Amino acid sequence: MTSVQSGSFWQHSWSRSYLDDDVLIKKLLLSHDPDRRRLDSEMLLSAVENIMFYATTSEEPVSDEPVNLNLKSDIGNIELIESPETLMHTIYKLAHEMLCKCPGKGDLHTRTMAVFDLLGSHRWDAKVALVIAAFATSYGEFSLIMQLRSRIPLAASVANLKQLPSNVSMLKPQLKALRLLFKTIVGLAKCIIEFEALPVVHVGLDIDNLAAIKSEIYVTVYWITRSSLVCSSQITSLMAMKPEQAFEYNNSGVGALEFGIHVEQQVQLHQKLLNLFNKTHIDNQDVLRMLFALKDDLPLKDGSTQEKLGVSELKNKVVLLLISKPDLLPLEQLFFLVNQTYEHPQREKVEGSYAIIWVPISFSKVWTDAEEKWFNFLSNTMPFYSVRRPWSLNSAVINFMKQEWNYRGEAIMVVLDSEGTITSTNALDMVFIWGPRVYPFSLSRENELWDGEQWTMQLITNEIHPILTQLVEEGRNICLYGSENLDWIREFNAKMKDIKDAGMQLELIYVGKNNPDEHIKEILSIINGEIQSNLLSFTKIELFWLRLESMRRSKSRLRNNASTESTSDHVLAEVSALLYNNDDNGWAVFGKGLSTDIVRVQGDEIIRCLDVFRRWGENVSQLEFIDALKTVLEPPLVEGPCDHTQVVPYSEGLRQGNIVCHKCKRLMKKFTIIE
Repeated sequence: MTSVQSGSFWQHSWSRSYLDDDVLIKKLLLSHDPDRRRLDSEMLLSAVENIMFYATTSEEPVSDEPVNLNLKSDIGNIELIESPETLMHTIYKLAHEMLCKCPGKGDLHTRTMAVFDLLGSHRWDAKVALVIAAFATSYGEFSLIMQLRSRIPLAASVANLKQLPSNVSMLKPQLKALRLLFKTIVGLAKCIIEFEALPVVHVGLDIDNLAAIKSEIYVTVYWITRSSLVCSSQITSLMAMKPEQAFEYNNSGVGALEFGIHVEQQVQLHQKLLNLFNKTHIDNQDVLRMLFALKDDLPLKDGSTQEKLGVSELKNKVVLLLISKPDLLPLEQLFFLVNQTYEHPQREKVEGSYAIIWVPISFSKVWTDAEEKWFNFLSNTMPFYSVRRPWSLNSAVINFMKQEWNYRGEAIMVVLDSEGTITSTNALDMVFIWGPRVYPFSLSRENELWDGEQWTMQLITNEIHPILTQLVEEGRNICLYGSENLDWIREFNAKMKDIKDAGMQLELIYVGKNNPDEHIKEILSIINGEIQSNLLSFTKIELFWLRLESMRRSKSRLRNNASTESTSDHVLAEVSALLYNNDDNGWAVFGKGLSTDIVRVQGDEIIRCLDVFRRWGENVSQLEFIDALKTVLEPPLVEGPCDHTQVVPYSEGLRQGNIVCHKCKRLMKKFTIIE
């Protein structure tokens, strides 16, 4: 019964203390306020290793080889520079904090943070060195008494006073666990000390990568400190231990050892992933195996056939890792993603060259039943691949995706080329904009496509609806308009009907507003009933705005790119104007085909223009609509009678039909001059 309680306590302590890394880092940084004090952390750690070496000599078979004492690492030669207290005083305070459970500090996480409060004035490398030194001195004292008790009466008396067990052999499992855990802690500490000693200019990392590594260091220092507290608790627990309690504390020792090994494995795997993505490979197999196939030879499944798959199925393919919550995407976005990747007219050009793997990640410690049900439903419905058992993904892999790829809960699409190299950390927007045209879905391809794009009706409406796509390709005049004001919509459509009845060819498409809601649904229903001229459904309207938002995000990321500077400013400005249009009376955008001659007009202004067109009567059908609209939008240069004349060649005059005077904005009378 005792051993079960001990194991349960360990697990309970672990689960209670689990913290989100972001929250933990914020708390650690609040306690971190270093001053000018300095410590040779590397020398102190080396001295501590000496202590642990001698402390464990009695636990191993006696060797005849002489002992090498590294005098340079003698703790007596180490000073805490520019500190108000000595090194020994600092270590003593830490050892006391770690060995004694002060009132109100019984929780392991709380005790760990109390140690960080004591070390607030020290740098990160000094924190780990001092914590390990505090544990080592306590362990060294314990070991010294145990070694000398059989030979020196004073040691025997102290051992009896501390009620240390007389049977050393029953402590071997605990001592072995402590040694192995200590070895893991020291290995991690050396990495931190080595990194902290590097000047930032020599690290060779950009700011984002440096920040990610710093975050890793903060969390690792936390767990080193916490592990040292666990080790100290083990020393305290060895006092007054009775023989029948050995099994209980053996379990605790094994728990500490497993925890230490877990920490070491997670750090090592994270480092292996970093190294793996920094190397050049002949294919993508090593990378995919490290991500998904560490414990399962068939880690994937095909959503279309439910077949189990290995990563070898993806060899020589571009792989798109769709990382998201277990509920994937909102349904309209999911529908559009499938349309853009599996049902797009241009997909056959790159069929078989790429594959999508859905990698669902839960932000809770354990997957909930609801999350698992969502995953099973979607993974069996969607046409792409998915991780077959996502709840079994290695936690180091998940943390790597969060830290290195900046996954924060919003869906991202990380692209690996056929050699396993990351070519984009989020290709979702470019897929929404261009579909298979953006293959191989790399950042360079995204730049290349934007270099060739201009603000045209084709770009605005691309692949939203096949009929709309056809109208654009035919070069028809198209008007996209939006509003929540039903009175304005009715007036706008009535005036447009008069112009169309006069012979002007123009297609009207209602697109609602950004983030369409139930009110837009109601307006759409009224338009369909009263005017019977609309083309897009509510879902298509949602996709229209989704594409525009993707264009804005893509452009915003690339706006400082010199190669796209000439076009990105204009496109980004126009997209933003549509997304953030707050005019209660609506707006309209006129254009056709591949022409860059696009006019965006606000509600009241477009009504005024349409009134001018109505006064022109049947003559409006002979005008180039966009040119006439731009002319009317400009204020007249003269009032009253106008004597402006314009001479055009005979052939051009036949082609242009009626012409609008750019001074008075009225139709000009036509005269033919014969030479």
